[in-house]
Amino acid sequence: MQTSFQPSSDYQLEQPSWSKDAVIYQVNTRQFSASGDFDGVTAGLDHIQALGARILWLMPIHPIGEKNRKGTLGSPYAVKDYKAINSEFGDASDLRRLVNEAHSRDMKVILDWVPNHSAWDNPLVDSHPEWYARDYKGDFRPSPWWDWTDIIEFDYDNAALRKYMIEAMQYWVTEFDIDGYRCDVAGYVPNDFWVQARHALSAHKDVFMLAEWENRDLHEQAFNMSYAWSWNETMHDIAHGRAPLDRLRKYYSWNERAWPRQAYRMTFVSNHDKNAWDGTQYEQFGGCLEAAIVLSVIGEGVPLIHNGQEAGESKRLAFFERDPIEWKKHEIGALYQHLIALKKRIPALWNGAFGARMIQVPNSDMEKVLSFVRQQGPHKVFVILNLSASPVSVTFNEDLFTGRYTDSYLRRKREFRHDSVVDLSGWQYQIWINGL
Repeated sequence: MQTSFQPSSDYQLEQPSWSKDAVIYQVNTRQFSASGDFDGVTAGLDHIQALGARILWLMPIHPIGEKNRKGTLGSPYAVKDYKAINSEFGDASDLRRLVNEAHSRDMKVILDWVPNHSAWDNPLVDSHPEWYARDYKGDFRPSPWWDWTDIIEFDYDNAALRKYMIEAMQYWVTEFDIDGYRCDVAGYVPNDFWVQARHALSAHKDVFMLAEWENRDLHEQAFNMSYAWSWNETMHDIAHGRAPLDRLRKYYSWNERAWPRQAYRMTFVSNHDKNAWDGTQYEQFGGCLEAAIVLSVIGEGVPLIHNGQEAGESKRLAFFERDPIEWKKHEIGALYQHLIALKKRIPALWNGAFGARMIQVPNSDMEKVLSFVRQQGPHKVFVILNLSASPVSVTFNEDLFTGRYTDSYLRRKREFRHDSVVDLSGWQYQIWINGL
């Protein structure tokens, strides 16, 4: 039976002020530490905070199904009980301690929520079989067209399922003070359910909601942030010589003209899916990696750090087994720390409507070089990225870029005039700041 819920036509989602310069950090609890539990994450909070991250995203914390399980430990996205904790990670007191310690550092904690499907042996299968979708034979079905054989899909035409799922989401907010959710394959679930859930959760707390999907309508009344899959795919193809630079310009044009101004788009070079199935950040981006990271942080978008990137992300983490991250100091961690400090220091680089739009600066080699300015108040940031493996020498047009600047590391100054020439090696970038 379809729900009769109707969202309020005058409701407008607003971004919380604390999120203006926020960066999100993804934690795979199983792999984050040698202990592979909540206490290991708690012990790493100072490290995560030092990078500049504000939002801590915990991959699913629930017990994992055993029926049709993949690998030894199974996928965290095959949820056996939505109101329980995977004993592999600890107990309720361990989770509360993690949340409390994060909050004491002014960090937010969001849980990974898996509403589209459950494990085959979730008790709901026996107690409420009518809540599940069926295939043409009348059998429970995994997600069609894919190899998700360890899960079966729900049917959101059922109002009782919606009520249960919302109550389960409320449970973690009211009992553990969770700050919101990253919602798995959010587009597989009807948008009107997300509006229901958002309104219900907001009665308890102003939650932060991240959709693993790319649809502007999700932002209207439900989600603060969505995945910028198109950005990632475009950057990946540019890095491998499979896409022209103009495709990236089209992404930013689409983002500016077709999406709500207040919508946050999550820009990322890695996450658990990309790492496990497509390769490490180096496999995915090669020589373009640092330029891609720069654009993810300094361009429009909310950057994501996938745990281990800052340590060089030297391996594909096993998805169904224990495979702890090999922690070490690495230049990628130093780069993220530097870029995020800039983002927090300069309001033009803030998120969504809190920050400034990217304005393109035309240059003499538009097939290889992306150049833009973000300007707000006394600060102007001029960014130049050679998104090719070839060295280039470029000049710039129009007036927006001119002025006296300091490089982002405060080591040198330069005045940019109409006749200024910039020489860049392959994949090199420069960040110049006016008004410091």
